[in-house]
Amino acid sequence: MLSSIRAVTASLDLERLRAAYGSGALRPSTLVAEVLERSARRAEDHVWIELAPRERLLERAAELERLPPGRLPLYGVPFAIKDNIDLAGCATTAACPAYAYTPEQSAPVVQRLLDAGAIAIGKTNLDQFATGLVGTRSPYGACRNAFDPDYISGGSSSGSAVAVAAGLASFALGTDTAGSGRVPAAFNNVVGLKPSLGLVSTRGVVPACRSLDCVSIVGLTVRDAQAVLAVAQGYDPEDPYSRAAPEAPLAPPGGRFRFGVPRAGELEFFGDRDYARLFGEALERLDALGGERVELDYRPFLQAARLLYEGPWVAERWLVVRELLGRKPEAILPATRRVIEKGASFSAADAFAAAYRLQALRREAEAAWAGLDTIVMPTAPTIYTRAEVEADPIALNSRLGTYTNFVNLFDLCALAVPAGFRADGLPFGVTLLAPAFHDRALAALGERLQRSFGLPLGATGASLPQAGAGPAPRAPQAGNVRLVVCGAHMSGLPLNRELLERGARLLRACRTAPQYRLYALEAFAPPRPGLLRTPDGAPIEVEVWEMPGAAFGGFVDAIPPPLGIGTIELEDGERARGFLCEHYAVAGAREITALGGWRAYLAERRQAARQH
Repeated sequence: MLSSIRAVTASLDLERLRAAYGSGALRPSTLVAEVLERSARRAEDHVWIELAPRERLLERAAELERLPPGRLPLYGVPFAIKDNIDLAGCATTAACPAYAYTPEQSAPVVQRLLDAGAIAIGKTNLDQFATGLVGTRSPYGACRNAFDPDYISGGSSSGSAVAVAAGLASFALGTDTAGSGRVPAAFNNVVGLKPSLGLVSTRGVVPACRSLDCVSIVGLTVRDAQAVLAVAQGYDPEDPYSRAAPEAPLAPPGGRFRFGVPRAGELEFFGDRDYARLFGEALERLDALGGERVELDYRPFLQAARLLYEGPWVAERWLVVRELLGRKPEAILPATRRVIEKGASFSAADAFAAAYRLQALRREAEAAWAGLDTIVMPTAPTIYTRAEVEADPIALNSRLGTYTNFVNLFDLCALAVPAGFRADGLPFGVTLLAPAFHDRALAALGERLQRSFGLPLGATGASLPQAGAGPAPRAPQAGNVRLVVCGAHMSGLPLNRELLERGARLLRACRTAPQYRLYALEAFAPPRPGLLRTPDGAPIEVEVWEMPGAAFGGFVDAIPPPLGIGTIELEDGERARGFLCEHYAVAGAREITALGGWRAYLAERRQAARQH
């Protein structure tokens, strides 16, 4: 029995888990037990700062087992959380015991994943206060590379990347201010998705540079990371840096595209010939996928990268820990302290001068983007042993950010994709970049690139699922109807019982195509959503349910005007029946398109009510 379970869970990618749960070959409680056993076997890797108690995990598994496996989009999916992100009831340490606190509420991004059926296995190790790209700056031990324990895992989301690569979690949350989610992904042969700034709420995250912080997703496949992002993202009115914006297409998933690369003389690999060779081979693959290669001037990107740690943005890190530095400086590791203490020396004039310089570099970089669909970089220029980093912790760490530090300063989204192995078996990766809110289109290209390599998943040895597998839409079961809901019929909201009573089941949470506008029809009590199709709209958060056809007619008959059922196009091209609003009804109604969905609107109303 044990061997059969291990065979089923050799890879924890979402497609295989869905199939195993759907067939009855796997239950969440069995998977929890297997993940805990694997974690115990890998204790010396220093992946976890805190595992959730076994009893708590089994209670969560039992709760899920009372539901049909297809009811929730992330049903029974184990995930890990970087320990600078809040999970209710577990200490948040930021890898500094003296800083630790225990939150009563989970960060909104964590709660979204839990609501979608995922299982939080525990909190992962990191470079202290997310300050580092090496994975060695932690009092909980240096997190070891999943392929060679003598080498660094990368940071700061070190434990998150190794947890996924080693088969301890299907995906993990990290953070990425300067490359902290991408570098460890590349060093451990997994995918690192850095969304557009503000797309995922950073409330409940210990800040590094608050104006630039981003929650990242580490996954085994690009498709998995994108499926998680579809659940995790959403406008948060209580997060001052949250934002919702429409997304323009990058290029057709199977079409031609133009990609920029630094000129050969501007590429730096610090003597790593294998990384240089592998980058060249990755570019050839992009050529073969229909890409047209264009050389660009990398100088403004590199100069911006240097601003992040050599300029006043370090003061944001100092703000977070200044009280602890003054009271108990020895609680912060020497390398971390050397970086952060510089933040106290910058003046307001320094900050403005750096902001002006950054704006000028952004303008220069805009010229480099002209006519390009994406820019391609090595994720890191090389990799080091733990001993090398220990001997020179500041300079070597700085080198690792050569191709990552500028990304948030330039308001870009990024996707790190595995791209081969050095002769010694250590992984290499490349990163695709695009302007903000091109996340889904970037993932379409990233999936093509990952599939062209056909590499094993992480360090599990499992193969990439076949093309076409995963969360792509499938035909409804005979006699059933698919229904898209955008308001009070969504999971956990007041009218959801009308679906459950009719035997409907949730297929997935996703978004519409970017051709819709959403209004709050506040003349009704309670308010109702009004969804209109328009050529200049934006993606709106929705849920897709499947309902027995025999119950569908009665459900439609009960829908009051001005609402009705029409055809809605989703972000992946699927079309299904769903709630739409007659045009006349939105006259004078409040448009809430910018909020991204009905849940964000309700959260805003709750916040306003508390303030009054």
